[in-house]
Amino acid sequence: MENEIFKALADPSRRTLLDLLHASDGRTLSDLCAPLEMSRFGVMKHLNILEEAGLITTRKVGREKLHYLNSVPIRQIYDRWVSKYAEPWAIGLTAMKDELERETNMENKPRNVNRIAIKATPDQIWQALTDPAKTSKFWFNCEIRSSWETGSPFELWSTDGEKRAEGTILTVEPPHRLALSWQFHSFPNTEGENPSRITWEIDAHTELAGVTLVTVVHDQFEEAAHTAKILENGVPIVLSGMKTLLETGSTLIQVMPKG
Repeated sequence: MENEIFKALADPSRRTLLDLLHASDGRTLSDLCAPLEMSRFGVMKHLNILEEAGLITTRKVGREKLHYLNSVPIRQIYDRWVSKYAEPWAIGLTAMKDELERETNMENKPRNVNRIAIKATPDQIWQALTDPAKTSKFWFNCEIRSSWETGSPFELWSTDGEKRAEGTILTVEPPHRLALSWQFHSFPNTEGENPSRITWEIDAHTELAGVTLVTVVHDQFEEAAHTAKILENGVPIVLSGMKTLLETGSTLIQVMPKG
């Protein structure tokens, strides 16, 4: 997969498309064609290569197909080629996207969409996501505690006894879908923010046996800008840590992103 990522990044037009999504995520094909001096077909071809490399994801919202920057592969490249040569604190400096105010005319438009392929079954993914003993190994040393029933509460506790976040379980469809509201407690400027929503979508890969696609969507955060920034930086690290744990049994050094 690394070869596909490096190949995709080698083309300047594709890097321009990633820059455009970095500046304003969730864009249509027409939006992305406007700044580039090439045909619509040419832009579609480049977007397909980026999607095949996992550098972008797409979602249908109404009649529109929206394109999103997926920073997880960049995170993996960093973990593989950079982090072992750098100080652990540098992890917090490599977030792919910065906080930007974005206007949208479309209701319920997802803002942050991250996806990763993991060599594990959906059941193994689900267990890792819901077992406190496992979440503490890839979620910044935090355990997620809940009865995992629709309407039940959940809490995110650090291993040193601090409650980091809480919310309500909105949807439970093991092992394929989990949606929950999310509200931070221990980060600056998040105390008064309204809860947002995180949705985990877990699906077996249609072409690769034994591989599962894990997609995390964060939305409904119009009144939770600081929470959105923290999750925007943190979710790719969580997904990378989950992949490393399930595929190798080892853990990544993780530094909690700041608000």
